[in-house]
Amino acid sequence: MAVEIVYETHATTTDNEAGVATGWLPGRLSPLGRRQAVELGERRRDGGFAAVFVSDLGRAVETARLAFPDGRPPVHQDVRLRECHYGALDGGPAARVAAVRARHLDEPFPGGGQSYRQVLAATAGFLRDLAAERDGTRVLVIAHSANRWALDCLLAGARPEDLAVVPPVWRPGWSYTLTADGPAAPGDG
Repeated sequence: MAVEIVYETHATTTDNEAGVATGWLPGRLSPLGRRQAVELGERRRDGGFAAVFVSDLGRAVETARLAFPDGRPPVHQDVRLRECHYGALDGGPAARVAAVRARHLDEPFPGGGQSYRQVLAATAGFLRDLAAERDGTRVLVIAHSANRWALDCLLAGARPEDLAVVPPVWRPGWSYTLTADGPAAPGDG
């Protein structure tokens, strides 16, 4: 069997609007983001999801709470779905993070941050548990741009080297299939 994953990024934050790289800081949704979160819930409410898995960072949790205020489907926070930790650059200019992103595929960001391969490893652990516990179901994941890149690498054969230089693009969802016998290409959510 397989797990069907629909992936959505958290809604727009005040940091997104200000050009700030939030990293592991909680972040808060902007008024636009709160509207987007409600729209996400309307778009996904009848999606047949067994569960919603969300990063434990504030902006992702806020997105899930606004999207599914009644707790249906059940929402589960998972630390392994966090954005990349930019270390000393958390809360700094997003343009500065983008300018050095490719240097941090293997080398953690200075000041206690992580590398993108560490995000890949955390996301891979999440997927292993998801495959073991949710086989045959459809789930929604709400997280961050680094996690979408990780899903593209782990489930669609993308190379981290290519993704690190491509700016994140928003759209209303990506679909992935997590199978026991290998990755499947993502489709539109």
